[in-house]
Amino acid sequence: MTQRWLLPALLVLPLVGCQSPPSRLPVAEPPPAAECRWQVPGAAPSALVRAAVTALEAEDFVIRDTDLALGLVSADRSERILSYRNPYDDWAGPTWYGRYGVGSRGWFTGMSVGFGGGSAFDRDATRLERVSLVADGDWVRVSRDLQVIDWRGEVRESRSASDAAFCRDLRRDLAVALSGETS
Repeated sequence: MTQRWLLPALLVLPLVGCQSPPSRLPVAEPPPAAECRWQVPGAAPSALVRAAVTALEAEDFVIRDTDLALGLVSADRSERILSYRNPYDDWAGPTWYGRYGVGSRGWFTGMSVGFGGGSAFDRDATRLERVSLVADGDWVRVSRDLQVIDWRGEVRESRSASDAAFCRDLRRDLAVALSGETS
């Protein structure tokens, strides 16, 4: 009688206590640059959103979402990377093969050389760049991330890209768009 419950208990026992909370919460790495947060005194959030839409569209971003009440603009742009080759991919790449010799019974004489490796030239990837801008009161905050998605649809690279150069350029374009809107 005791042997009936022993087998189910042995199967469930290793599953007890498998979950544990993470040691730390996720954070953007590298952290956003200080230039990605700046103050625009006296500007209404709706004017900042309209200027941000103008500035991002000028840089070939596609606006995905806006919310005037929250002061939010979400945009992205994608770029095709031709013949993307991830160094950590399991694909060996193109190879040379061949053979030489006289053969036997007249089946093979001479030399053959070939080039192989499959369809390496149709393995393009997509570089996806996403930007979120929040105009909260007089403050503007920008976050940007980059992803590389390979031909299989797998994310190969993903990182925060809120760097100083991008935010400085966006800040300059935003100021130009704001000055054009008030004129």
